[in-house]
Amino acid sequence: MKFYRNPEIRRSIWLWALWLAAFAAAAACLDWRFGALSSAFGLLCGALHFVPTFRRYRALAELSLEIDEILHGSVGLDLDRFAEGELAVLQSEIYKMTVRLREQAENLKKDKVYLADSIADISHQIRTPLTSINLVVNFLGQEGLEEERRIALVQELRGLLGRIDWLIGTLLKLSRLDAGTVRFARSQVNVREMLGRAAQPVEIPMDLRGQRLVLKSSGEETFYGDLAWTTEAVENILKNCMEHTPEGGCITAEARETPIFTEIVISDTGEGIDEKDLPRLFERFYRGEHAAEGSAGIGLALARMIVTEQDGSLKAGNRPGGGAEFTIRFYRATV
Repeated sequence: MKFYRNPEIRRSIWLWALWLAAFAAAAACLDWRFGALSSAFGLLCGALHFVPTFRRYRALAELSLEIDEILHGSVGLDLDRFAEGELAVLQSEIYKMTVRLREQAENLKKDKVYLADSIADISHQIRTPLTSINLVVNFLGQEGLEEERRIALVQELRGLLGRIDWLIGTLLKLSRLDAGTVRFARSQVNVREMLGRAAQPVEIPMDLRGQRLVLKSSGEETFYGDLAWTTEAVENILKNCMEHTPEGGCITAEARETPIFTEIVISDTGEGIDEKDLPRLFERFYRGEHAAEGSAGIGLALARMIVTEQDGSLKAGNRPGGGAEFTIRFYRATV
């Protein structure tokens, strides 16, 4: 910003020069000493006005250059230059605004990368069962197919379609939670009733594997939350435990209530969780080295989102005697 290119400054200089010339000429008509004194006084007034104005415009020029540097990647700022005054306040506010804009731009870039990765993961998860479905359909189209073989293929086809349906449904639930469109009910939930509902979908698969499910609850434990959504979260945890528990194993769900929280501990007799998988266990699409075949890696992520949205916590670990352990806590107040 050039000081003398400003029309306001040029206009002020011309007005001041005309005023000074007229005033000095009028004073000189009376006495040349009055004219000289008037000229000196006018020059002093002009200096008192234009020197601070020049400094203010120079500060604005530096501020403009600083904003340009911030917007193009520089985040450095010399705090020693800050001082009391309107210009310093303006400088501070503009700096904060530009930094906030840069943060938003970086967040948008991260969101784009995350979206691209998520789409790739979703495509991979859906493509796998679709490929299997295509193969099954080709087998079913063969002539002279035995009835027993046909029944087996139809059952496999139903399982693959069910997997796709579950995958799409879970992804839709995750997207609703991300968008904040889910409204959780806030009613008293009986833990034993909730555990019974969550166990129903896994009872038959567990029976086929020879696994046992033990529910330890007095029937008096309660918490305030959403029954349907919490049932969904616990069902996903039970399903995960079932997939990692060997045949003949046992899964235990134990509830207890304290004045501070209601706790549900779900454990299994499997091989447990690898230590390097624990930090990323609840990440979407994360599959550890010992992940079950066909696992999409989103069930536990959905479970944690559901619990945390209800002011609860969900942690994973390993039992001292072996096996995985998931601890859910619903607090009676926000902690």
